Amino acid sequence: MRDIAVLAIVFGASLYAFKHTWAGALAWTWLGLMNPHKQSWGIAVNFPVAAVVGGATLVSWIFSREKRMDIWTPASVSMLLLIVWLVVSTPFAFYPELARPHLVDTLKVFLMIFVAMTVINDKKQLQYLIWVIVASLGYYGVKGGVFTIMTGGAHRVWGPTGTMLEGNNELALALIMTIPLMRYLQLQLEKPRYKQIMLAAIVLMAASAIGSQSRGALLAIIAMSGVLVLRSRNRLGLSALMVVGAVAVVALMPDSWHERMDTINTYEEDASAMGRLNVWEMNYNIACAKVFGGGFSMYSPEVYAVFAPDPRFVVVAHSIYFQILGEHGFIGLFLFLLVWFTTYREFSKVRRFGLATPEHAWMADLAGMCQVSLVGYLVGGAFLSLGFLDLAYNLVLIAVCMSRLMRDHIKATRPYPLYGFGAPMPGPPAGEGGK
Repeated sequence: MRDIAVLAIVFGASLYAFKHTWAGALAWTWLGLMNPHKQSWGIAVNFPVAAVVGGATLVSWIFSREKRMDIWTPASVSMLLLIVWLVVSTPFAFYPELARPHLVDTLKVFLMIFVAMTVINDKKQLQYLIWVIVASLGYYGVKGGVFTIMTGGAHRVWGPTGTMLEGNNELALALIMTIPLMRYLQLQLEKPRYKQIMLAAIVLMAASAIGSQSRGALLAIIAMSGVLVLRSRNRLGLSALMVVGAVAVVALMPDSWHERMDTINTYEEDASAMGRLNVWEMNYNIACAKVFGGGFSMYSPEVYAVFAPDPRFVVVAHSIYFQILGEHGFIGLFLFLLVWFTTYREFSKVRRFGLATPEHAWMADLAGMCQVSLVGYLVGGAFLSLGFLDLAYNLVLIAVCMSRLMRDHIKATRPYPLYGFGAPMPGPPAGEGGK
């Protein structure tokens, strides 16, 4: 039944995408984040669902008469420059044949995000995108939260098998990045009952992230909590609630959780932490030796033997920063950081605009929560190899769409075109229609 349900939704969404390209982009997002076909056991598991939806969406995008929206902002330009660098650097990888498939998969994600930028053109469609993201990851978070509470946190919460979020650390990061978006949706709900349901879902998402026993997720939660307090309308109340929640976590989680979290302070005695320091130094050495970096799929005993201080412990980068640095060099890292710097700034501009225009207060809420989510990615990602996480680049998509909505409103409400340094354009002289 699961196979039938998944394939029915996939083909139904594909048919709908032929007429409404934006719906196809949302269906692609759902498949990329939730991977529903991985939750079945039959034909749907290995069925090319992404190719079906993506192909239908691209065909619709090419032949549709729907208006293409302006997508060029500092964030989208930065992302395009990063893409160009990935294409340029891959032929110079240590293992070009192995790196090429990873590049293709990454380019597919970026392509669909750019397509979505051009077709999501109003508040309603943007809201649908947020709901798709929240529902896709909320499925795992709510289920994992219930599991954590029922087992007392004695077992880790894992993600869907065969996906980028399969590991406990990776799933935890995605869940905590989703919590701010859930908070935004809660602010938009009108009925108290729905607000309470969303609050319960948020609590379960947090429980699932904590139950994953991810140390990086814990640090990300702490960083996000600080930003949330700054963004909150009730800082004192939220601070008190967070303190109560922290005390509850410390009191209720089992000894295994405490022992794992304590290794943050005693990293010298933890083999995993020392392995990460080893690979970080190796990636730095590679970036110093190669302008283009080592490329995708570069982690092999041969590379470790040449560049790592200790060649015996072969692992992946375990850091978005050192991952990009080692795989794509200092230029790649600069462009990667530029994407997030420009995205955060665009959210700041939109947030200020929303605060200044009451009818667009929802934009201030969404931009602020997206900034919290981005902080979670930048902190939690410091310990994970998720430099090309779909969810993170969906934040760029949201920033670009919101910036466009902001510009459209400003153009529509400006009483006259600007002239010179912001002064109104002069009117006609007296005797020629002037007064």
